Amino acid sequence: MDLFDKCFAFTDAREAQEAGFYPYFIPLSETEATEVTVGDHRLIMIGSNNYLGLTTHPKVRQAAIEATQFYGTSCTGSRLLNGTLELHLELERRLAEFVGTDAALIFPTGYQTNVGTISALVGRGDFIVTDKENHASIVDGCRLAFGEVRRFNHNDMTHLERVLSRLPEDVGKLMIVDGVFSMGGDVAPLPEIVALCQKYGARLMVDDAHAIGVLGGGRGTAAHFDLCEHVDLIMGTFSKSFASLGGFIAGAEDVIHYIQHHARSLIFSASITPASTAAALAALEVMQEEPERIARVNQIGDRMRAGFRQLGFNVGDTKTPIVPIIIGDNTRTFMTWKAFYEAGLYTNPVVSPAVPPELSLLRTSYMATHTDEQLDRVLEICADVGRTIGLIG
Repeated sequence: MDLFDKCFAFTDAREAQEAGFYPYFIPLSETEATEVTVGDHRLIMIGSNNYLGLTTHPKVRQAAIEATQFYGTSCTGSRLLNGTLELHLELERRLAEFVGTDAALIFPTGYQTNVGTISALVGRGDFIVTDKENHASIVDGCRLAFGEVRRFNHNDMTHLERVLSRLPEDVGKLMIVDGVFSMGGDVAPLPEIVALCQKYGARLMVDDAHAIGVLGGGRGTAAHFDLCEHVDLIMGTFSKSFASLGGFIAGAEDVIHYIQHHARSLIFSASITPASTAAALAALEVMQEEPERIARVNQIGDRMRAGFRQLGFNVGDTKTPIVPIIIGDNTRTFMTWKAFYEAGLYTNPVVSPAVPPELSLLRTSYMATHTDEQLDRVLEICADVGRTIGLIG
């Protein structure tokens, strides 16, 4: 048995490429945030996480340029050794203030934030309780931790209480949920989760990668429900509303201090670049200076959910600018993606095993900078394609 046999036998992606139905790793030759170009094909981008449209904001761009000119392109070392800049500390201070915690800690990516935080905190004899639809970075953080993992059905509070009630009382417990679920666009029922965590003595960590910049005036799920004082750890990424790259964990100062000295993905990775740090800091300032962007992206989310439902599409239980078109069949999902692509829409097909086969979907998501004309065109194309291929009547 050759270790590489599995590689030679993996032909699915190549066959899809040859058939013209391969929707991944598409190289963009040009991007203006709301529209992109692939070769000479112009598309409306409704597959991005650039919720506030800040990747092209002049202040964010200029901040990245000036940081590169002043600091250079890289810190070339980990935060522990030679990779901490005063700029990092300033961003951490401002983030903690923004989300309402004592302290924050920046990681090189959002993925590394979850992996490092979870594996640092949860040891042998501890338990993790996690929603079955949590992000892959949470899943991998649980795998690396030495504690035991218990999963509960998605947003099912009855099942969650049953899971919590069966755990020993005298052990450490960490509950982890996405604030906004990245595929379905639905929101975790945080008030009920907080109550159950308090009842059964569990600490609560909320992954707000898709909530910051969108919910709670931009401050995330806890702020949305007015529960900031009852969430122990808030995680966020810079690759979405912050228009940059990196991630952070925020919470009580002693807890953040412990993670800082125990999270392997932080200690053994080079720190976030000066340009990414400055861009994230500038994006944070824009969020605070231009709250109309947050209002706008939520208004667009309301409009698109209503528009798709009126046309007859199944968009599930989304309450955010993430609006899935649930198709329920892998092959049909790829066919629909191709039809949308050729008609000028950039969407993201999500199929099993990422989601159950009956929930295969096209993920659409929206930016504060989408124009009304672009949104009208999106609904028009979706209506035409949907009727043509029999998704809607």
